[in-house]
Amino acid sequence: MKDIVIIGSGPGGYVAAIRGAQLGADVCLIERDKLGGTCLNRGCIPTKAFYKNAEVMNTINNSNSFGITIDSYSVDVKKIQDRKNNIVNKLVSGVEKLLESNNIKVIKGNGSIIDNNTVLAQYDNGHTEEIKTKNIIIATGSYPKLLPIEGINEDGVLTTKEMLEIEYIPNNLVIIGGGVVGMEFASIFNALGSNVSVIEFLPNILNQVDKSISKRYKTMAKKKGISIYTSSKVTRISKQNNQLEVLYDSKNKEKKIIADTVMIAAGRAPNYNELNLENSEIKYNKDGIFVNDYYETTVKGIYAIGDVNGKSMLAHVASHQGIKAVEKIMGLDICISKEVVPSCIFVFPEIAFVGISEEEAKERNIEVNVGKYMFSANGKAMTLGEEEGFIKIISSCKDDSLLGVHILGAHASDLIHEGAIAIKNKLNVEQIINTIHAHPTLGEAFHEATLDTKGMGLHILPKK
Repeated sequence: MKDIVIIGSGPGGYVAAIRGAQLGADVCLIERDKLGGTCLNRGCIPTKAFYKNAEVMNTINNSNSFGITIDSYSVDVKKIQDRKNNIVNKLVSGVEKLLESNNIKVIKGNGSIIDNNTVLAQYDNGHTEEIKTKNIIIATGSYPKLLPIEGINEDGVLTTKEMLEIEYIPNNLVIIGGGVVGMEFASIFNALGSNVSVIEFLPNILNQVDKSISKRYKTMAKKKGISIYTSSKVTRISKQNNQLEVLYDSKNKEKKIIADTVMIAAGRAPNYNELNLENSEIKYNKDGIFVNDYYETTVKGIYAIGDVNGKSMLAHVASHQGIKAVEKIMGLDICISKEVVPSCIFVFPEIAFVGISEEEAKERNIEVNVGKYMFSANGKAMTLGEEEGFIKIISSCKDDSLLGVHILGAHASDLIHEGAIAIKNKLNVEQIINTIHAHPTLGEAFHEATLDTKGMGLHILPKK
C-alpha cells in the first residue's frame, strides 16, 4: 500500500510528490500527459518564452533611443518555437530526474478514484491497475473555458494551447477576453507585429487589478496600438472570404472586426471530469472541489490542490498547497493562516500585486495611507529606458503595517516579493523606511513609495 497517490503532475502534483518523499512517504504519481502539467508545457513557461521574444522586439524597435541603429531584421517563427520547445523540454527533463532521484513511482496514464483508499490507473498501453493507498491528492489542474458563441469551432479560432504552437504571426488578431491571459497574449503579439484587438465583456480589463493600475495600463496598451473594447459581448464568428468576421454587441450596437486569427481567453475551469467523483462523497461544483483549510476534501484522506479546488489558479499557489497538504498527511504541525499570494502579469510594462487594493480597503472600511512613486523619477528605470509606471503602497492607519503593494513597471514580477515578505511578516512602514535600499536600483522606488505613505518622500515634490 502506498502512503500517497497523486493524480496530476503539474506544479502542485510533482512538488507535493517530492515533499512527500522528503518526509519519508512512499509516493506514486499518475500523469496522463507530460510531467509539469499545463503550467510547464502549455502555460506559464512557454508564454514567458514568447514574452522574451516580444521584449527583444520592443528593444529593437526602441534601439534608436540608445544610439543604436538597426537597418533591418526578420522574425523566424520556427526558431521562436524551437527556442520555446527547448526550454520546456529541459524543464520537463529536470522534473523527471527530480522525481526519479526521490524514488517516486511515476505512472503514465489516467487516474480515477474507486474509493477512499483505491485509485484506478489506466496506462497508456491499455493496462489497468488498482493501487491501494492511505491518502489521495487530486492535482488535475484546469482547462480553457470555451464560450457558447456561434462559430467558435471555425478554423482559425484558437485556444491558448494552439496559440503557443502557432507557426505564423497573425496580421489581425482578435482576442476574446481581457483578463490576465488575454492581455499577456495581446502584449506579446502586438510586439511581434500583429494588429491586436481585445474584446472584454466586463467594464474593465484586468478586473482583479487595482483600478489605478488597470486604468493606467489600458491607456498605455492603447498607445502601443492594442485596440480594447470593454463592456462588449461577442455574438458570432463566421468565415468571410478566408477571413474571420467577429460580431459583437457594444452599448446595444452590433459591431464587427475582421481577423485572420481569433483567440479565446475566457478563463479556465477546474478539471475533474474523469476522476469518477460522481460515485464518491466528494463535494464539488463548477468552481472546483470543496476543501478545508488543509486542502482536504469532504472525504477524509482525499485532498485537492491547485486549480482543481478553484481557490486560486496560480502555479505557485498549487505548489504551496501541495506542500501543505503533504505535511498535514505526514503529521507535521501545520499553522493555518491567510496566505499572502503575489500575482504577476507579464504585459509591457509588467504588473504585479500582493495584498489588498485601495478599493478593497474602502469596501472593508479599513482606513489606509497610500504612497506612490513614479518610475520616471527613478535613476535605474531611466537607464533601462523603462520609465513608465509606478509603485503604490497601501498601509494601515491603525498600526502602519503594509497591507497592499501594487506595481506597474519594469521588473514588477521581481520587485513584488519585497512586498509579499513585508505583508506576510506584518512589517510596518518604519521598518521598510529604516532598511537601506541599494542605489541605483528599481528597489529604491519601493522605498520612496513607502516614505510617501507618511508624506516623507525624498525624491517627490512636496504636496501642496
